[in-house]
Amino acid sequence: MNAKSPTGAGLDEVRVFLERYPDAKGIDVVMTDCHGIGRGKTIRRHELESLYLTGRAMPASLFGQDVAGDDVDGTDLVLHDGGGDKRCWPVAGTLGFLPHLNRGQVLLSMYEADGSPFQADPRQALVRQVEIARQSGFTAMGAFELEFYLVDRERDDRGRYQPARYALSGRRSLNRNTMAVDELDEMSPFFDMIYEAAEQLDLPLESVISEYAVGQYELTIRYRDLLRAADDLVVAKRLVRSAARRFGMEACFMAKPFGQEAGSGMHLHLSLNDENGNNLYADLPDGQISPLMLHSIGGIRQTIGETMLVLAPFMNSWRRFASAVYSPASDSWGIENRTVALRIPNGSANTRHFEHRVAGVDANPYLVAAATLGGALYGIDRRCDPGLAAEGNDYAQGRVAELPKSWIEAMDWLETSDFMKEVMGPSLHRAFIAIKRAEYRRLALEVSEAEWSLYGFTV
Repeated sequence: MNAKSPTGAGLDEVRVFLERYPDAKGIDVVMTDCHGIGRGKTIRRHELESLYLTGRAMPASLFGQDVAGDDVDGTDLVLHDGGGDKRCWPVAGTLGFLPHLNRGQVLLSMYEADGSPFQADPRQALVRQVEIARQSGFTAMGAFELEFYLVDRERDDRGRYQPARYALSGRRSLNRNTMAVDELDEMSPFFDMIYEAAEQLDLPLESVISEYAVGQYELTIRYRDLLRAADDLVVAKRLVRSAARRFGMEACFMAKPFGQEAGSGMHLHLSLNDENGNNLYADLPDGQISPLMLHSIGGIRQTIGETMLVLAPFMNSWRRFASAVYSPASDSWGIENRTVALRIPNGSANTRHFEHRVAGVDANPYLVAAATLGGALYGIDRRCDPGLAAEGNDYAQGRVAELPKSWIEAMDWLETSDFMKEVMGPSLHRAFIAIKRAEYRRLALEVSEAEWSLYGFTV
């Protein structure tokens, strides 16, 4: 078989890589499933060219598995058509090198034999929304923020996970040290490894801060086209996780790993450009907010309830909303206000954009971006009114938005949503619902240690 890659990736990328990294013997080929987990294999150096020439066969059932990798009935992807493979192709521009692994890495996306997109691949859902925007004259631009915890492999004397020791000194701090520069210095060998690798991956990492909880950090990523921004988030998570292991710690991307501490978000910044690169969300000459951005926010407000399972896909995701600290489970919007769901940051008129703050870091970035862009386009098409901007502390207002109140309710909202069926595509929509309901049943049967401690020999 010899076919042209439908992603636009070419052999020039392979030649540059092989010349630049003569000692790279293996390349991790990574496809992102509906949970945001990388599935794939490690190929050898001599196989790289054939990957770009003919693609690579992988089972479609990878998109019908739960988070543990078990097949889920009802997805219509398990043993469908006899369990045959589909063709996976490298994503253009994602072939890079991980120095600390001494291996290459490239992202993959799945296609049918005729080169058409495989509709259950979450990346393809974002590709469709980006193309819909393009047909309307918009180029979607964006960037994600990545919050995470660094956790020690050694548990405390009560068997609980605890913050990782500093990579430089081996000390362990139990203080928040929010935005403390010395905190970053203590972890500098770890972050030095990350930034060094990012340069080889064309991953435009920018600032790093110590966040609002012990052992919590945030990396920001430079703004660029939205599809590549979602790829960046996938690459960044894998980089952080693999680097952490080299220092005897683990990176945790749960939305709420510690009940009394801040949750970890995956804020998405979004704007729309015209074909000449001009920001269509830029303020009007009189300083007023662009009507296009207001309609976009209005569309997201009208559809956000239907997207909540994508923004908060796991049982643990909903723990993040139990505390109002910088994790708004609402549909509110405001200007330079971190207590709202949709925030317009201060900045120059030409760089104006909004920040969607609801998604947890455990969400799939392709689906978050697809749902957000889809909501924005929905609002533009219908000229949706965003309503009044929130003033002051929106948490204190006590306003209750019409949103799902639980994980299982979010499943119901998504299942009956025509909007999300269109954004995700029927195949992915059906599979995602089946997987989440199976995950709910699995966890409903698990009796937790907390239940034993509270009820076991008391009631």
